Amino acid sequence: MSTTLHLFKDMFSRERRLVLEHGAIRVHAFKYASGIEALEISTGAARFTLLPFKGQQIWDAWVGDRRLTMQSVFDAPIDTREFRKTYGAFFVHCGGTAIGSPQAGEHHLPHGELPNIPFDRAHLLLGTEDGEHFVESSGVASDREAFSHAFEFRPTLRFFEGRADVYCTVTIENVGGDHMPCMYLGHVNFAPVPAARLSDGGNDAAYTWAKPSLPSTAPQSVHDWHDRVSSDFSQHRLVGTDDRVEPEFVKTLKLPSGADGWTHSAQLLADGSADFVSWQPADLPYAVRWITRASERQAMGFALPATAGPEGREAARQKGDLFYLDPGGRFTTQMRFGALRRDEANQLLQQIT
Repeated sequence: MSTTLHLFKDMFSRERRLVLEHGAIRVHAFKYASGIEALEISTGAARFTLLPFKGQQIWDAWVGDRRLTMQSVFDAPIDTREFRKTYGAFFVHCGGTAIGSPQAGEHHLPHGELPNIPFDRAHLLLGTEDGEHFVESSGVASDREAFSHAFEFRPTLRFFEGRADVYCTVTIENVGGDHMPCMYLGHVNFAPVPAARLSDGGNDAAYTWAKPSLPSTAPQSVHDWHDRVSSDFSQHRLVGTDDRVEPEFVKTLKLPSGADGWTHSAQLLADGSADFVSWQPADLPYAVRWITRASERQAMGFALPATAGPEGREAARQKGDLFYLDPGGRFTTQMRFGALRRDEANQLLQQIT
């Protein structure tokens, strides 16, 4: 049995107000100075700030006094569809008809239509699963372009009482009358934690890193990081205190799945806890690893599950990674991400190894 709370924009104001209690879960509604509506969902173990009408992004995430979210130049979301003009969320849906950066001759939006897509309808679902209370955010957004495409996007984000992880499902449905290219990437943007290390089931011997051409003004610490990783790819797994990773490290990996069809990637902290991302490679065969560390930004996107690499739609087509939805066809997948206690992290590590 479940209960649905429908959301309307006039429910939100600059005053932060408690709007829902479900077990130990508390939900507060407020509006940023930029006019963006937000929900703060406290599970008792973590706090997540959700943007129900703007991409269903998770703008921010905290476990106790540790912020999980990347550092960026944005301290609040901005009312724009432009990807880089409001970039700094903990989790962003990417895709629709494209992901990645458009290359010469391409005209799709950076990372597609989904990152800041406005939602026509949004709601919260209250329920209980295996004795655990949860609150689930969902809604419907649509994107239509004449002579091109028409699709509906229906994500869900489920937050459990006493947990610091998120269960995510994604559905993209072609509601147009023609075949439609479809791509998806889950952009999970953790903050790097010094002395942590990255863990997954990948084989580092299968990959190399070529040091990029750096500007003459690049400090020696930037050269040092790229030199280490160029000589030994596994060195990128060690999270240093003063690492400088500029402009960015982007590598597309393929990770093996377990008997249950899932694969896992984690940032293992020195105290035994972990940040993690889990997904199903049958739907999302690639993990894009994205790391950037500079004075004004700190991001450890150690696993961005994706249908293709981030080089744009035409590159995906040439590599055979672009798929099409028939009219009425749907793409659906699941992910799980967030933070784990030490005992939970140990269980995940056993699955990885």
